[in-house]
Amino acid sequence: MIIVMDHRAGDDKIDAVITRLEKAGFQIHLSRGVERTIIGAIGDKTHIGDIGLEAMSGVEKVVPILQPYKLASRTFQEEGTVIKVGGLEIGGDTVHVAAGPCAVESREQVLETAEIVKKAGATILRGGAFKPRSSPYSFQGLEEEGLKFLAEARDLTGLLIVTEVMDVRTVPMIAEYADILQIGARNMQNFSLLREVAKVDKPVLLKRGPSATIEEWLMAAEYIMSGGNYNIILCERGIKSFENYTRNTLDLTAIPVVKHLSHLPVIVDPSHAIGKWRFVPTMAKAAIAAGADGLLIEVHPNPPEALCDGPQSLTPANFNKMMSELQQVVMAVGRKMP
Repeated sequence: MIIVMDHRAGDDKIDAVITRLEKAGFQIHLSRGVERTIIGAIGDKTHIGDIGLEAMSGVEKVVPILQPYKLASRTFQEEGTVIKVGGLEIGGDTVHVAAGPCAVESREQVLETAEIVKKAGATILRGGAFKPRSSPYSFQGLEEEGLKFLAEARDLTGLLIVTEVMDVRTVPMIAEYADILQIGARNMQNFSLLREVAKVDKPVLLKRGPSATIEEWLMAAEYIMSGGNYNIILCERGIKSFENYTRNTLDLTAIPVVKHLSHLPVIVDPSHAIGKWRFVPTMAKAAIAAGADGLLIEVHPNPPEALCDGPQSLTPANFNKMMSELQQVVMAVGRKMP
């Protein structure tokens, strides 16, 4: 349930309600909005009647949260969350683009790509130092050496870094280099990993699993939030369907639905969804029109020679063209790009 405090309620009254709830065994999550303070209480609902919350001074109303995801729900927080990281605000009026190679292959490749995407208007550099691959014989990434290359690119360009974490053992190391930790689609329900990134004071980009429902996706976010990390960016990257012409089926309907159900920002990865570069710009524009807060785009200086996902990567020229076209869509929906 959530307890909505009166806008005139001081800290003493808020603390009194929190103390009462904690004594009854509830886990507390506090959200201070512009006009209201909301106390989220998670625990045994059979104890609610014994507390008498609505009679306490400063309490405006008590509202039950019916969805299984509590902290990620719009009921818990009505206004949309804006993630602040490295001077950027994700989830506000500005649409941000994260771009870069699927995998970090070399220092030269990363630095060249960073300069390209920065010049075109991207604000975040994507790149995998650890790569989950279907085959154990495929390129698995440069690991910490790749992280060092990404950090050098950040120093040179000012771009923030988003990179994937695959294992609880590597979370501390990756958190030293990355600005945003990515949980890949295959790990969306890796609950041990979700609990571990909840302990890190860094935003988490949570990709939707290829067979996950929206509720399962939001419940994965709930794992992280219940552990204390509220800085979550949801990423739609396509789901499995009967269609096999494209790599996945990009579920653009998920954007308005999730924004209705949850206060968390939503971005879209059309590169992994489509799997074919020629369709990426079109779906990127469609995602912005549908309300996405940003994009995750694969860009490679020479896609035919890419060690990973070359067919879905944009060339520098194609990326520049897409970014120019995106400006028009962003303006049409009343938002802006950096």
